[in-house]
Amino acid sequence: MNETKFVSVAIDGPAGAGKSTIAKRLAAELGYLYVDTGAIYRTVGYHMSLMGIGPRDADGIRRCIDDVNIRIEHQADGLQHMILNGEDVTDRIRTPEMSKMASGVATQSCVRDYLLEMQRELAATHNVVMDGRDIGTVVLPNAQVKVYLTASAEVRAERRWRELTAKGENVRFEDVYTDVVKRDEQDMTRKIAPLKCADDAEVLDCSYLTIEQVVAEMKAIIRRKAG
Repeated sequence: MNETKFVSVAIDGPAGAGKSTIAKRLAAELGYLYVDTGAIYRTVGYHMSLMGIGPRDADGIRRCIDDVNIRIEHQADGLQHMILNGEDVTDRIRTPEMSKMASGVATQSCVRDYLLEMQRELAATHNVVMDGRDIGTVVLPNAQVKVYLTASAEVRAERRWRELTAKGENVRFEDVYTDVVKRDEQDMTRKIAPLKCADDAEVLDCSYLTIEQVVAEMKAIIRRKAG
């Protein structure tokens, strides 16, 4: 019996590099399933915040992780909707606070173990574009295509600052830049699955590229790697 061989595209990189934007666009144009792993961790972080548990409270997280029931739905709006215990929390997890919570809970081994099977099952049953911090190094080490998407801290901070101010939030660029640098250090130095470039990944610096240029570069890499 012939088994279908699915293609996995793993995109890693620091916060604010545009991984989700590029991954969504790429998946849509290729007809692949888009998996935003950052949203999954944000959802876990959101649940913990509802329970009054901080991102570094290992005992509390371990105690409550079995109460987390996450479902991913891809709806007509083209977005990946995060369903937490039967409730759509997609809009509630997109805040700076939940970004910090996600980075914190991602350091907990019980959380990573809980979510690893979910992510690998999606890759085993679909052509996927998956983005995160450790997709090519830990989650999908055998992915056919691995890309480390990056940009300078200044560029990433400016993108984030513009996004927040467009939403009406009163934030200073200097504060956003400080948060970006701190987030990089936290992600790169955590003991469990730190952010790093896989040995067999292609590095793509998108500091001064348009979305269209990055997508075109990604497609060229996929053609070379996966045919």
